Amino acid sequence: MNDHDDWDDDQADGDAGDFGGTGEEEASHRGAFGEFGGEIRSGFLDRSFRERIVLVGMTKDGEALEDTEASLDELELLVDTAGADALDRIIQKRSRPDPATFVGKGKVDEIRDSALMLDADTVVFDDTLSPAQQFNLERILGRTALDRTAVILDIFAQHATSVEGKTQVELAQLRYRLPRLRGKKNFSQQGGGIGTRGPGETQLEVDRRRLVRRMHKLERDLVGISDRRRNQRKARHRSPYRMVSIVGYTNAGKSTLLNRLAGSDVKVEDRLFATVDPTTRKTKLPGGEQILLTDTVGFVKKLPHELVEAFKSTLEVAAEVDLLLHVVDGAGRDPDSHILAVRQVLEGIGANEVPELLVFNKADLSPDVARLCERYPDAVAVSAETGEGIDELLAALGDRLRELSTVYEVFVPWSRGDMLAAVHREGEVLSETTETEGMRLQARLEEASAKRLAGYIVGKSSGAERAPERWTQPIIARAKRDER
Repeated sequence: MNDHDDWDDDQADGDAGDFGGTGEEEASHRGAFGEFGGEIRSGFLDRSFRERIVLVGMTKDGEALEDTEASLDELELLVDTAGADALDRIIQKRSRPDPATFVGKGKVDEIRDSALMLDADTVVFDDTLSPAQQFNLERILGRTALDRTAVILDIFAQHATSVEGKTQVELAQLRYRLPRLRGKKNFSQQGGGIGTRGPGETQLEVDRRRLVRRMHKLERDLVGISDRRRNQRKARHRSPYRMVSIVGYTNAGKSTLLNRLAGSDVKVEDRLFATVDPTTRKTKLPGGEQILLTDTVGFVKKLPHELVEAFKSTLEVAAEVDLLLHVVDGAGRDPDSHILAVRQVLEGIGANEVPELLVFNKADLSPDVARLCERYPDAVAVSAETGEGIDELLAALGDRLRELSTVYEVFVPWSRGDMLAAVHREGEVLSETTETEGMRLQARLEEASAKRLAGYIVGKSSGAERAPERWTQPIIARAKRDER
């Protein structure tokens, strides 16, 4: 692979003709819009061959080349998950992106030469391309030019299975495609490359109107789905069960951990974004309490804005739970940056005040996990694959939830033994005092149980008020503290 580190600040005026590209190869090329495009099946496309990809990254002023390499490593995994092969990578050091072609004129020629030599179908850029940049690059390169956003949307299109998931992905795709319709002569035949799965198109103007109409319909559908999801969440909040959301970077082992904790059979793959649709399971803690665990879609650096907007109704569940179980790949290359990336997304969806329990997974694969736990107070090390540390995690989970619950003072007359039994059954009794008229108890109760026992509650104190500050302070503030 070729890593080119030369600084190139050539500027362009936005006209692809200035770069000498004719785009004549595009008509017969087999890439994303070429003659080997796949057939539409159930709204998405199955590729009949593995595309050959050239990756392109940029190291800007103040950035380290190592960070660019790491980001391209992740992009290569994304491309592999999407069903293609990355054959080369080209890096440019540059003070700022070129407004016309993202990289400079010389680098565009170098990318074109590499793609021709390798017979590459598509060039994928690690950063977001503007519609004009993408249009210019495709004319010059004679093949499809995509960015990280298109690859991620393509992966989501493959993995979404529920009606809600498919609707969200299609809406995100359309929002991404609408400003990029410029210059396409004919979209009547859908291609089979990365970033092309989804609804088909016709001619430019007709297609623009169709996309807008389709987007409006999908938005209306999502409003209805969101209302139903909101009602489901209200019903869950009325239940006596605490709600815990499993969040984390993609491929950190969230679904494997859910299966381990709840004895479920959620699909698990060693691929990025294997989980798109959320899954909720019930499990029991060592103290006897039952909780609802929800597995969520994984996060990633440079998560597409279109995807966050479309999946808002799904992601917002993380802001309405009692605790976040933040799973981190302890054997990964850069766990700290993954933690920060997840916390930034959580803050963006309003989950920055939700208490968090940090879980370093894959302890069986790396000795670094123990050192990570020393750096991050109150974190737990586990292996969801082997079961190592799961008992400690369940105990920590129970302790954390109990500390965040409300302690009530309950007085039950001797004549109401059924109410006394209900306190023991539905809560955690901290102390009991025998009195002449009845029993006085200090007990942690969930909100639903407290409402049923309201006639016997004589006082309360919030456990959350006594929780350590690091459990409830804003997420980015925690990240900055942890980095220190």
